Amino acid sequence: MNQVNRLPRGGRVDRSHPLNFTFNGKQYVGCVGDTLASALLANGVDVVNRSFKYSRPRGIVAAGAEEPNAVVQLGASEAAQVPNVRATQQALYEGLTARSTNGWPNVQRDLMGMVGKLGGTFMPPGFYYKTFMAPASLWMTYEKYIRKSAGLGRSPTEPDPDSYEHINQHCDVLIIGAGPAGLAAAITAARSGARVILCDEQEEMGGSLLDSRELIDGAPAVQWSDRVLDELNAMGNVTLLPRTTANGYHDHNFVTLHERRTEHLADSAPSFGSRRQARSRMHRIRAKQVVLATGAHERPLVYANNDVPGNLLAGAVSTYVRRYGVVPGQKLVLSATNDHAYRAALDWHEAGREVVAIADARANPKGDLVDKAQSLGIRIIAQSAVIEAKGADRVSGARVAKIEIESFKVVGGVEELACDTIASSGGYSPVIHLSSHTGTRPTWRDDILGFVPGEVKGLTPAGGARGVYPLGDTIRDGAEAGAQATQAAGIDAGAMALPQITARQDGQACALYQVPHLKPAMRAPKQFVDLQNDVTAAGIELATREGFESIEHVKRYTAMGFGTDQGKLGNINGMAIAARCLNRSIPEVGTTVFRPNYTPVTFGAIVGRHCRELFDPERYTALHQWHVEHGAEFEDVGQWKRPWYFPRTVNGKKETMHEAVARECLAVRERVGILDASTLGKIDIQGPDAREFLGRVYTNKWAKLAPGRVRYGLMCKDDGMLMDDGTTSCLGENHFLMTTTTGGAAGVMEWLELWHQTEWPELDVYFTSVTDHWATMTVTGPDARKLLAEVTDIDLDKDQFKFMDWREGTVAGVPARVFRISFTGELAYEINVQANYAMHVWTTLFEHGEKYDLTPYGTETMHVLRAEKGLIIVGQDTDGSVTPEDLGMQWAIGYDKPYSWIGKRALSRPDTRRTDRKQFVGLKPKDPNVVLEEGAQIVFDPNQSIPMSMVGHVTSSYYSPTLGHGFALAVVKGGHERMGETVYLPMVDGKVHEAEIVSPVFLDPKGERQNV
Repeated sequence: MNQVNRLPRGGRVDRSHPLNFTFNGKQYVGCVGDTLASALLANGVDVVNRSFKYSRPRGIVAAGAEEPNAVVQLGASEAAQVPNVRATQQALYEGLTARSTNGWPNVQRDLMGMVGKLGGTFMPPGFYYKTFMAPASLWMTYEKYIRKSAGLGRSPTEPDPDSYEHINQHCDVLIIGAGPAGLAAAITAARSGARVILCDEQEEMGGSLLDSRELIDGAPAVQWSDRVLDELNAMGNVTLLPRTTANGYHDHNFVTLHERRTEHLADSAPSFGSRRQARSRMHRIRAKQVVLATGAHERPLVYANNDVPGNLLAGAVSTYVRRYGVVPGQKLVLSATNDHAYRAALDWHEAGREVVAIADARANPKGDLVDKAQSLGIRIIAQSAVIEAKGADRVSGARVAKIEIESFKVVGGVEELACDTIASSGGYSPVIHLSSHTGTRPTWRDDILGFVPGEVKGLTPAGGARGVYPLGDTIRDGAEAGAQATQAAGIDAGAMALPQITARQDGQACALYQVPHLKPAMRAPKQFVDLQNDVTAAGIELATREGFESIEHVKRYTAMGFGTDQGKLGNINGMAIAARCLNRSIPEVGTTVFRPNYTPVTFGAIVGRHCRELFDPERYTALHQWHVEHGAEFEDVGQWKRPWYFPRTVNGKKETMHEAVARECLAVRERVGILDASTLGKIDIQGPDAREFLGRVYTNKWAKLAPGRVRYGLMCKDDGMLMDDGTTSCLGENHFLMTTTTGGAAGVMEWLELWHQTEWPELDVYFTSVTDHWATMTVTGPDARKLLAEVTDIDLDKDQFKFMDWREGTVAGVPARVFRISFTGELAYEINVQANYAMHVWTTLFEHGEKYDLTPYGTETMHVLRAEKGLIIVGQDTDGSVTPEDLGMQWAIGYDKPYSWIGKRALSRPDTRRTDRKQFVGLKPKDPNVVLEEGAQIVFDPNQSIPMSMVGHVTSSYYSPTLGHGFALAVVKGGHERMGETVYLPMVDGKVHEAEIVSPVFLDPKGERQNV
């Protein structure tokens, strides 16, 4: 292998398994365990991209998610193209093909490079705003070329062959980050019995321990992390998710994780047996508690030409040397403000390469690592810094000078040191992005020179994420955070036995964000703050001079922290420069707001298929267990599991659905049945303007509805189309209970709030969803009154308790509201009790109902019964294009109301007044044994050539054991005026069914049965 920068030994890569890959059309070789970035450095590749604005040559700077420059395009084929992948996060695999996102005709000889040489003069911040304002007639020309030169990667033009997934998960404790703090938190919580999910964005878990120089229990630190991970992996209550980035932290501890499942294997996801694996997966986590163990990002120093390839973070140098066995150069100059950065020089020296000098900005650096460097004979230049890098496509030297931080000036002579690599460290910034997603502002701490997370309910920061950096303290802090989160989740947590770590003595770091130059920032060579967006210190100075004092305005004027970078490396430096220019402190200037996503997420993962049992939350009524025990078959209605039918086993044979439904229907029509209707949406409405509000959202009148009465209402969208229906009961003069369809409850609640908050905020009215609070049991059939009378103190006399009345009393000794309404056309009572008492009331009814052969029935029977009465189901008999008049419900429309209501104006449009609109009718098949297919298309002329003129379709269709034949509900053009006519339904198999248009009310048209 010809890898000029690869060490012969060391690191966590497997040199015995080489991997071939292609970058910008050239073949290279790396190793198993490499990232694309480490493999490129191993092969001596300096220029990996061109900068976004000035098209300057850029090299690799970091080793993780904070990398601003090495953003590449992946994919050998057009269908496999993936834009804007960080080379530092892309695992190397055999045949990987990547290219730079910028640079034409190539990244080495980019014609746009002249912009980089002249850009500081001719393209300052605000250049586009100021230059292309006039003449307006040329804007389309400007836009064409600006768009052509803008952007990073490109989207594929062919369909993506891969599949993606969504998964919903719940846990007691979610731990984000598997470094020392995260591992300590995870093992503490897991040993306590908590359900734990541990995620980390890297290929391997372990974080900083993977390249640490320190010892834990007398052995290399990584051995401790390996032991902890082995123990976690063996636990059934722990889920480990490597290669998984927490991209968004939302209210109530809802966190989205992006798991890259097969991106480390090939261009496209490989097959597993007969199935192709998912390329990536979006986890939607709902956690009781979250531990934020995301660590800290090292800050680069801002000095002249700090973007020339060969400028790296000090920590990245150590990572490449110790983890990947790669030394990205021959001669190193380190510019630092803290002891921890000295690791880079020590690791470089131990790799057999030359450390030219360490420029330390502190006047008197002291500490264990400083002493170690001195003992090795490494030159340390105190109170100094690299003020300028020399070189074009690669660093060729470093200009070092003595500086005075307080006065921000160079105070000594400049020494030019020959080198090919400059490592810098200005300190560390806790990774607070996720905690900021909730809108919580971080807090500045002078002792660590960084922002830490603000207080977020349910979130516990740990380790580097809250400014705790010494290894021993980090592990202790993680263990305490794990115990705290476990306790908060309601689980007793034990104490973790902490490992033995020798404390390292470090000197105090100094605050240096921008290195002064001999020239003012506006005249000095470019000093880059945000490398991804080409934001310079001079640009920030210019923004403040032009009146931009808010850091949010500075951000938008200069583009600092924009795009995929989200300010990971540059934000603190940029804020500090703005603060200096405005003569303010950093906390006074504040920080910008970080937003999801933390790193880019493929659209495939966002819209991927749902998988596993929690892909959609399941909701159960208070009576669900009874239904399970009595053999119910279930169907999904919205998110609810509702009994579909209750098959019985007779003589060893289980009933079919048809047999069970026929039995249940006859039981209701002839005796008495009971339905669990708890899933109906229920909204409590209160306030002095409640009646006014109801009158505006419903089509009919509500001003005179008396307490104790119930009214059926239709709710329309503003286009006049029916969106929901249900009954609303008057509980008091200014108190109502609205019911909605099961699947429409959330939408109706949102609809009410929308109109109240945006259109009618002056109305004094309040809405509360109480669907889960009340269990509803519908007792219906000729014997319903007899049964209910045995268990209630309510007077059920038909003259005292009329149809569409409700009464309050007790049922089975439980306080209840009983509504005399019917969705079957039979005598019916809907019993509402507090959900915790539902099972008692239900079983009591069955105890007393045995003599009446009380029969439970499910949703399929409910559909048959309501369809026999011509009662609609919104969403089945309507499809968003049906008005109340189309349904023949003019009786429910208050055209003479003294005020407008939602949809009224739309119902006067010429289109909604057409007589040939599809209208709601009944269909009686000419063959009584035929049950028409739901969705079947209707035509007037069966002999018309294809394509035939479709005039309607079947919305509901069943066999009625009461009627003795099949029947259907449908919408037919002009159907209300076509009663008695014959229509035809051509089927796929060539058959044509005939049916007569009839009234949709097939049973008891006068309503006598429900009024007995």
